[in-house]
Amino acid sequence: MSDNQAPQAPKALRSIGNYIDDRFHLAKTGEKNLRKVFPNHWSFMLGEIALYSFIILLLTGVFLTLWFNPSMAHTTYEGSYERLRGVGMSEAYASTLHITFDVRGGLLIRQIHHWAALIFVASLVVHMLRVFFTGAFRKPREINWLIGVAIFSLAIVEGLFGYSLPDDLPSGMGIRIFQGVLLAIPVVGTYLSFFMFGGEFPGEAIIPRLYMLHILLLPGILLALIVAHFMILWYQKHTQYPGPKRTEKQVIGTPMFPAFAIKAGGFFFFTFAAITGLSAFVQINPIHLFGPFTPTSITSGLQPDWYMGFLEGSLRLFPDWFDFDIGGYAVVTGVLIPGLGFMGLLFGGLAVYPFLEAWITGDKRVHNVADRPRNVPVRTGLGVAGITFYGVLWLAGSNDILSHTFQISLFATTWIFRIALFVGPVLAFIITKRICLGLQRRDRATLEHGYESGTIAQLPGGEFVEIHKPSSQETVEVLQSAKEQGFRSVPPTVDANGVESPAARGLFGKLRTRLAHWYTRDNVSFEDVEVHAHLQSEQQTEEKVGQP
Repeated sequence: MSDNQAPQAPKALRSIGNYIDDRFHLAKTGEKNLRKVFPNHWSFMLGEIALYSFIILLLTGVFLTLWFNPSMAHTTYEGSYERLRGVGMSEAYASTLHITFDVRGGLLIRQIHHWAALIFVASLVVHMLRVFFTGAFRKPREINWLIGVAIFSLAIVEGLFGYSLPDDLPSGMGIRIFQGVLLAIPVVGTYLSFFMFGGEFPGEAIIPRLYMLHILLLPGILLALIVAHFMILWYQKHTQYPGPKRTEKQVIGTPMFPAFAIKAGGFFFFTFAAITGLSAFVQINPIHLFGPFTPTSITSGLQPDWYMGFLEGSLRLFPDWFDFDIGGYAVVTGVLIPGLGFMGLLFGGLAVYPFLEAWITGDKRVHNVADRPRNVPVRTGLGVAGITFYGVLWLAGSNDILSHTFQISLFATTWIFRIALFVGPVLAFIITKRICLGLQRRDRATLEHGYESGTIAQLPGGEFVEIHKPSSQETVEVLQSAKEQGFRSVPPTVDANGVESPAARGLFGKLRTRLAHWYTRDNVSFEDVEVHAHLQSEQQTEEKVGQP
C-alpha cells in the first residue's frame, strides 16, 4: 500500500456498510455529521453530565422496577433487617427494604439511582446558569431554551415523585406537603386531592399513581424533550466563546469523530465512576433508619432533596396574614403563593426572559458567539439576584436546624430570612453590576495600554512607573468582543427626519425606551477604543529609562 493511499476498513465492515447504504443512502449524511465541529470548553460538558446522569437513571431505574412493589397494602415485615422485623408497613416500604438488604447489589443500585437524580438536577441548574450568563438563549436558540426550562421543571417533579415512592417517614411527610398544596387551590383543590389520593389522605392509590407517573409518563416526556433538545442543538450548532477566527458564521473546535466522540465516551464513564464512588462511600436516604410512614408520625430535622429545599423554605417563610374567603371557599394564600406562586415565578421568569430581553434591547440578530458575563452587567446582576433569592429560600428550608445549631430562636431566624429575601437580591444585583462595570473598565484599559508587566522603572526625575507590554492577539480579540456582544444602544425612537415613531409614543413604547436606557446606560463603550494607542508613549518612557 502506498503512503498516500487511505487504509481500508475490514471486508466484513465494508460489506455491512455497503448493505445499509444501498438501502438508506446514509453514507454522505453520516460522513457530514461525523465531521461536524464542536467548540472546546470545559463548561460545555455540564450539559453532558446531565445527559449521562439521565442515562444512569434509566438503567438503574429498570433494575429497581424488577423488585419494587408499588402497593400501599398493609403487611408485616419479616425480612433480614432485625430492627424493623414484625413492624407493620406498606408493601412499597417492605419491598424497598427487600431491595436494600436482600437483593444482591440492591443498596448500591438504589444509592446510584438517588445520587444520579441529585446530580442530574444539579447539572441542569449549572448548565442553565452557564447558558443564561453567556446569552446562549438568544436568537436562534429561544425554543431550545424553553425546552430546557421544561426539562428542568419536569426533572424536579420527577424527583419529588421518585423520592415519595418508598413510603418511609420523610417521603410520606413530603406527600403530605404535596397534598396540602393541592388543597390550597381554590374551588378545585379538594377534588384534586381526592382524585390523586383516591379518598382521604393517605388513601390507597397515591403510591401506585405516582409510580406510573414516575416510570412511564414523566420519563417518556423527559426523553422526548432531551432528544428534541439535542436535535435542535445538532442542527443549530453549539455556541462558542469569543476568540481568534471565531465569528457568528465560523465555528472553531474539534470534529465529532473521532476526537469529540472519544472525549464524550470517556467523560460518560468518568461520570458513571464518580456517581458510583459517591454511592459506595457516601450514604444517601437511609430509609431503614426512618421507619415507615404513618399519618400520626412526625419528626424534626428531616430535609427534602436539595432541589425541593426552596419550596420548603418558601412555605416556612410566607405568613398567613393574607388568607381570605370567597363565597365560603377559603383561599389559603399562606400555602398557595409559596407552594405554587414561587414555582410559577421561577419557571415563568426563566421562560419569558429571552423574549423580554430581546424586546427591551431591540436585539434581533443571530448570535452564535457567547457573551462574556461582564459585558452584560444588568443580565449578570439579575442572574446573581435570582440565585440569591433561590439560595435564601433554600437556606430557610432548614431554619429549624439553623436555629438549634446556633442557639437562635426560630422566630428570629424566620424574620432574618424574610428580610434577607428582599434585601439580599437587591444587594446582589448592585454589587454584581458594579463588579462587571469595573471589569469592563479594566478590559478597556488593557486594550489601550496593554497588560501590566510587573516591571517597575524609575524615570530620571525620580518618578516610578510600571512598564506595560502589548497584549497577545488572542487577548485583544476576546476583549474587543465587547464591542459587538456586550454593548447595546437604546432602540431609536425617531426616524431620519426626527419624527417620533408611533411605537415609541404609546405606554409600552415609553416603557421599552426607559428599560433599554436602564439596561445599557452604565456600560463602558468600546466603540472608540484604539488597541495599544497609549502604549507608544509608555515605550518611549521605557527607552528614556534605559538611556545612561
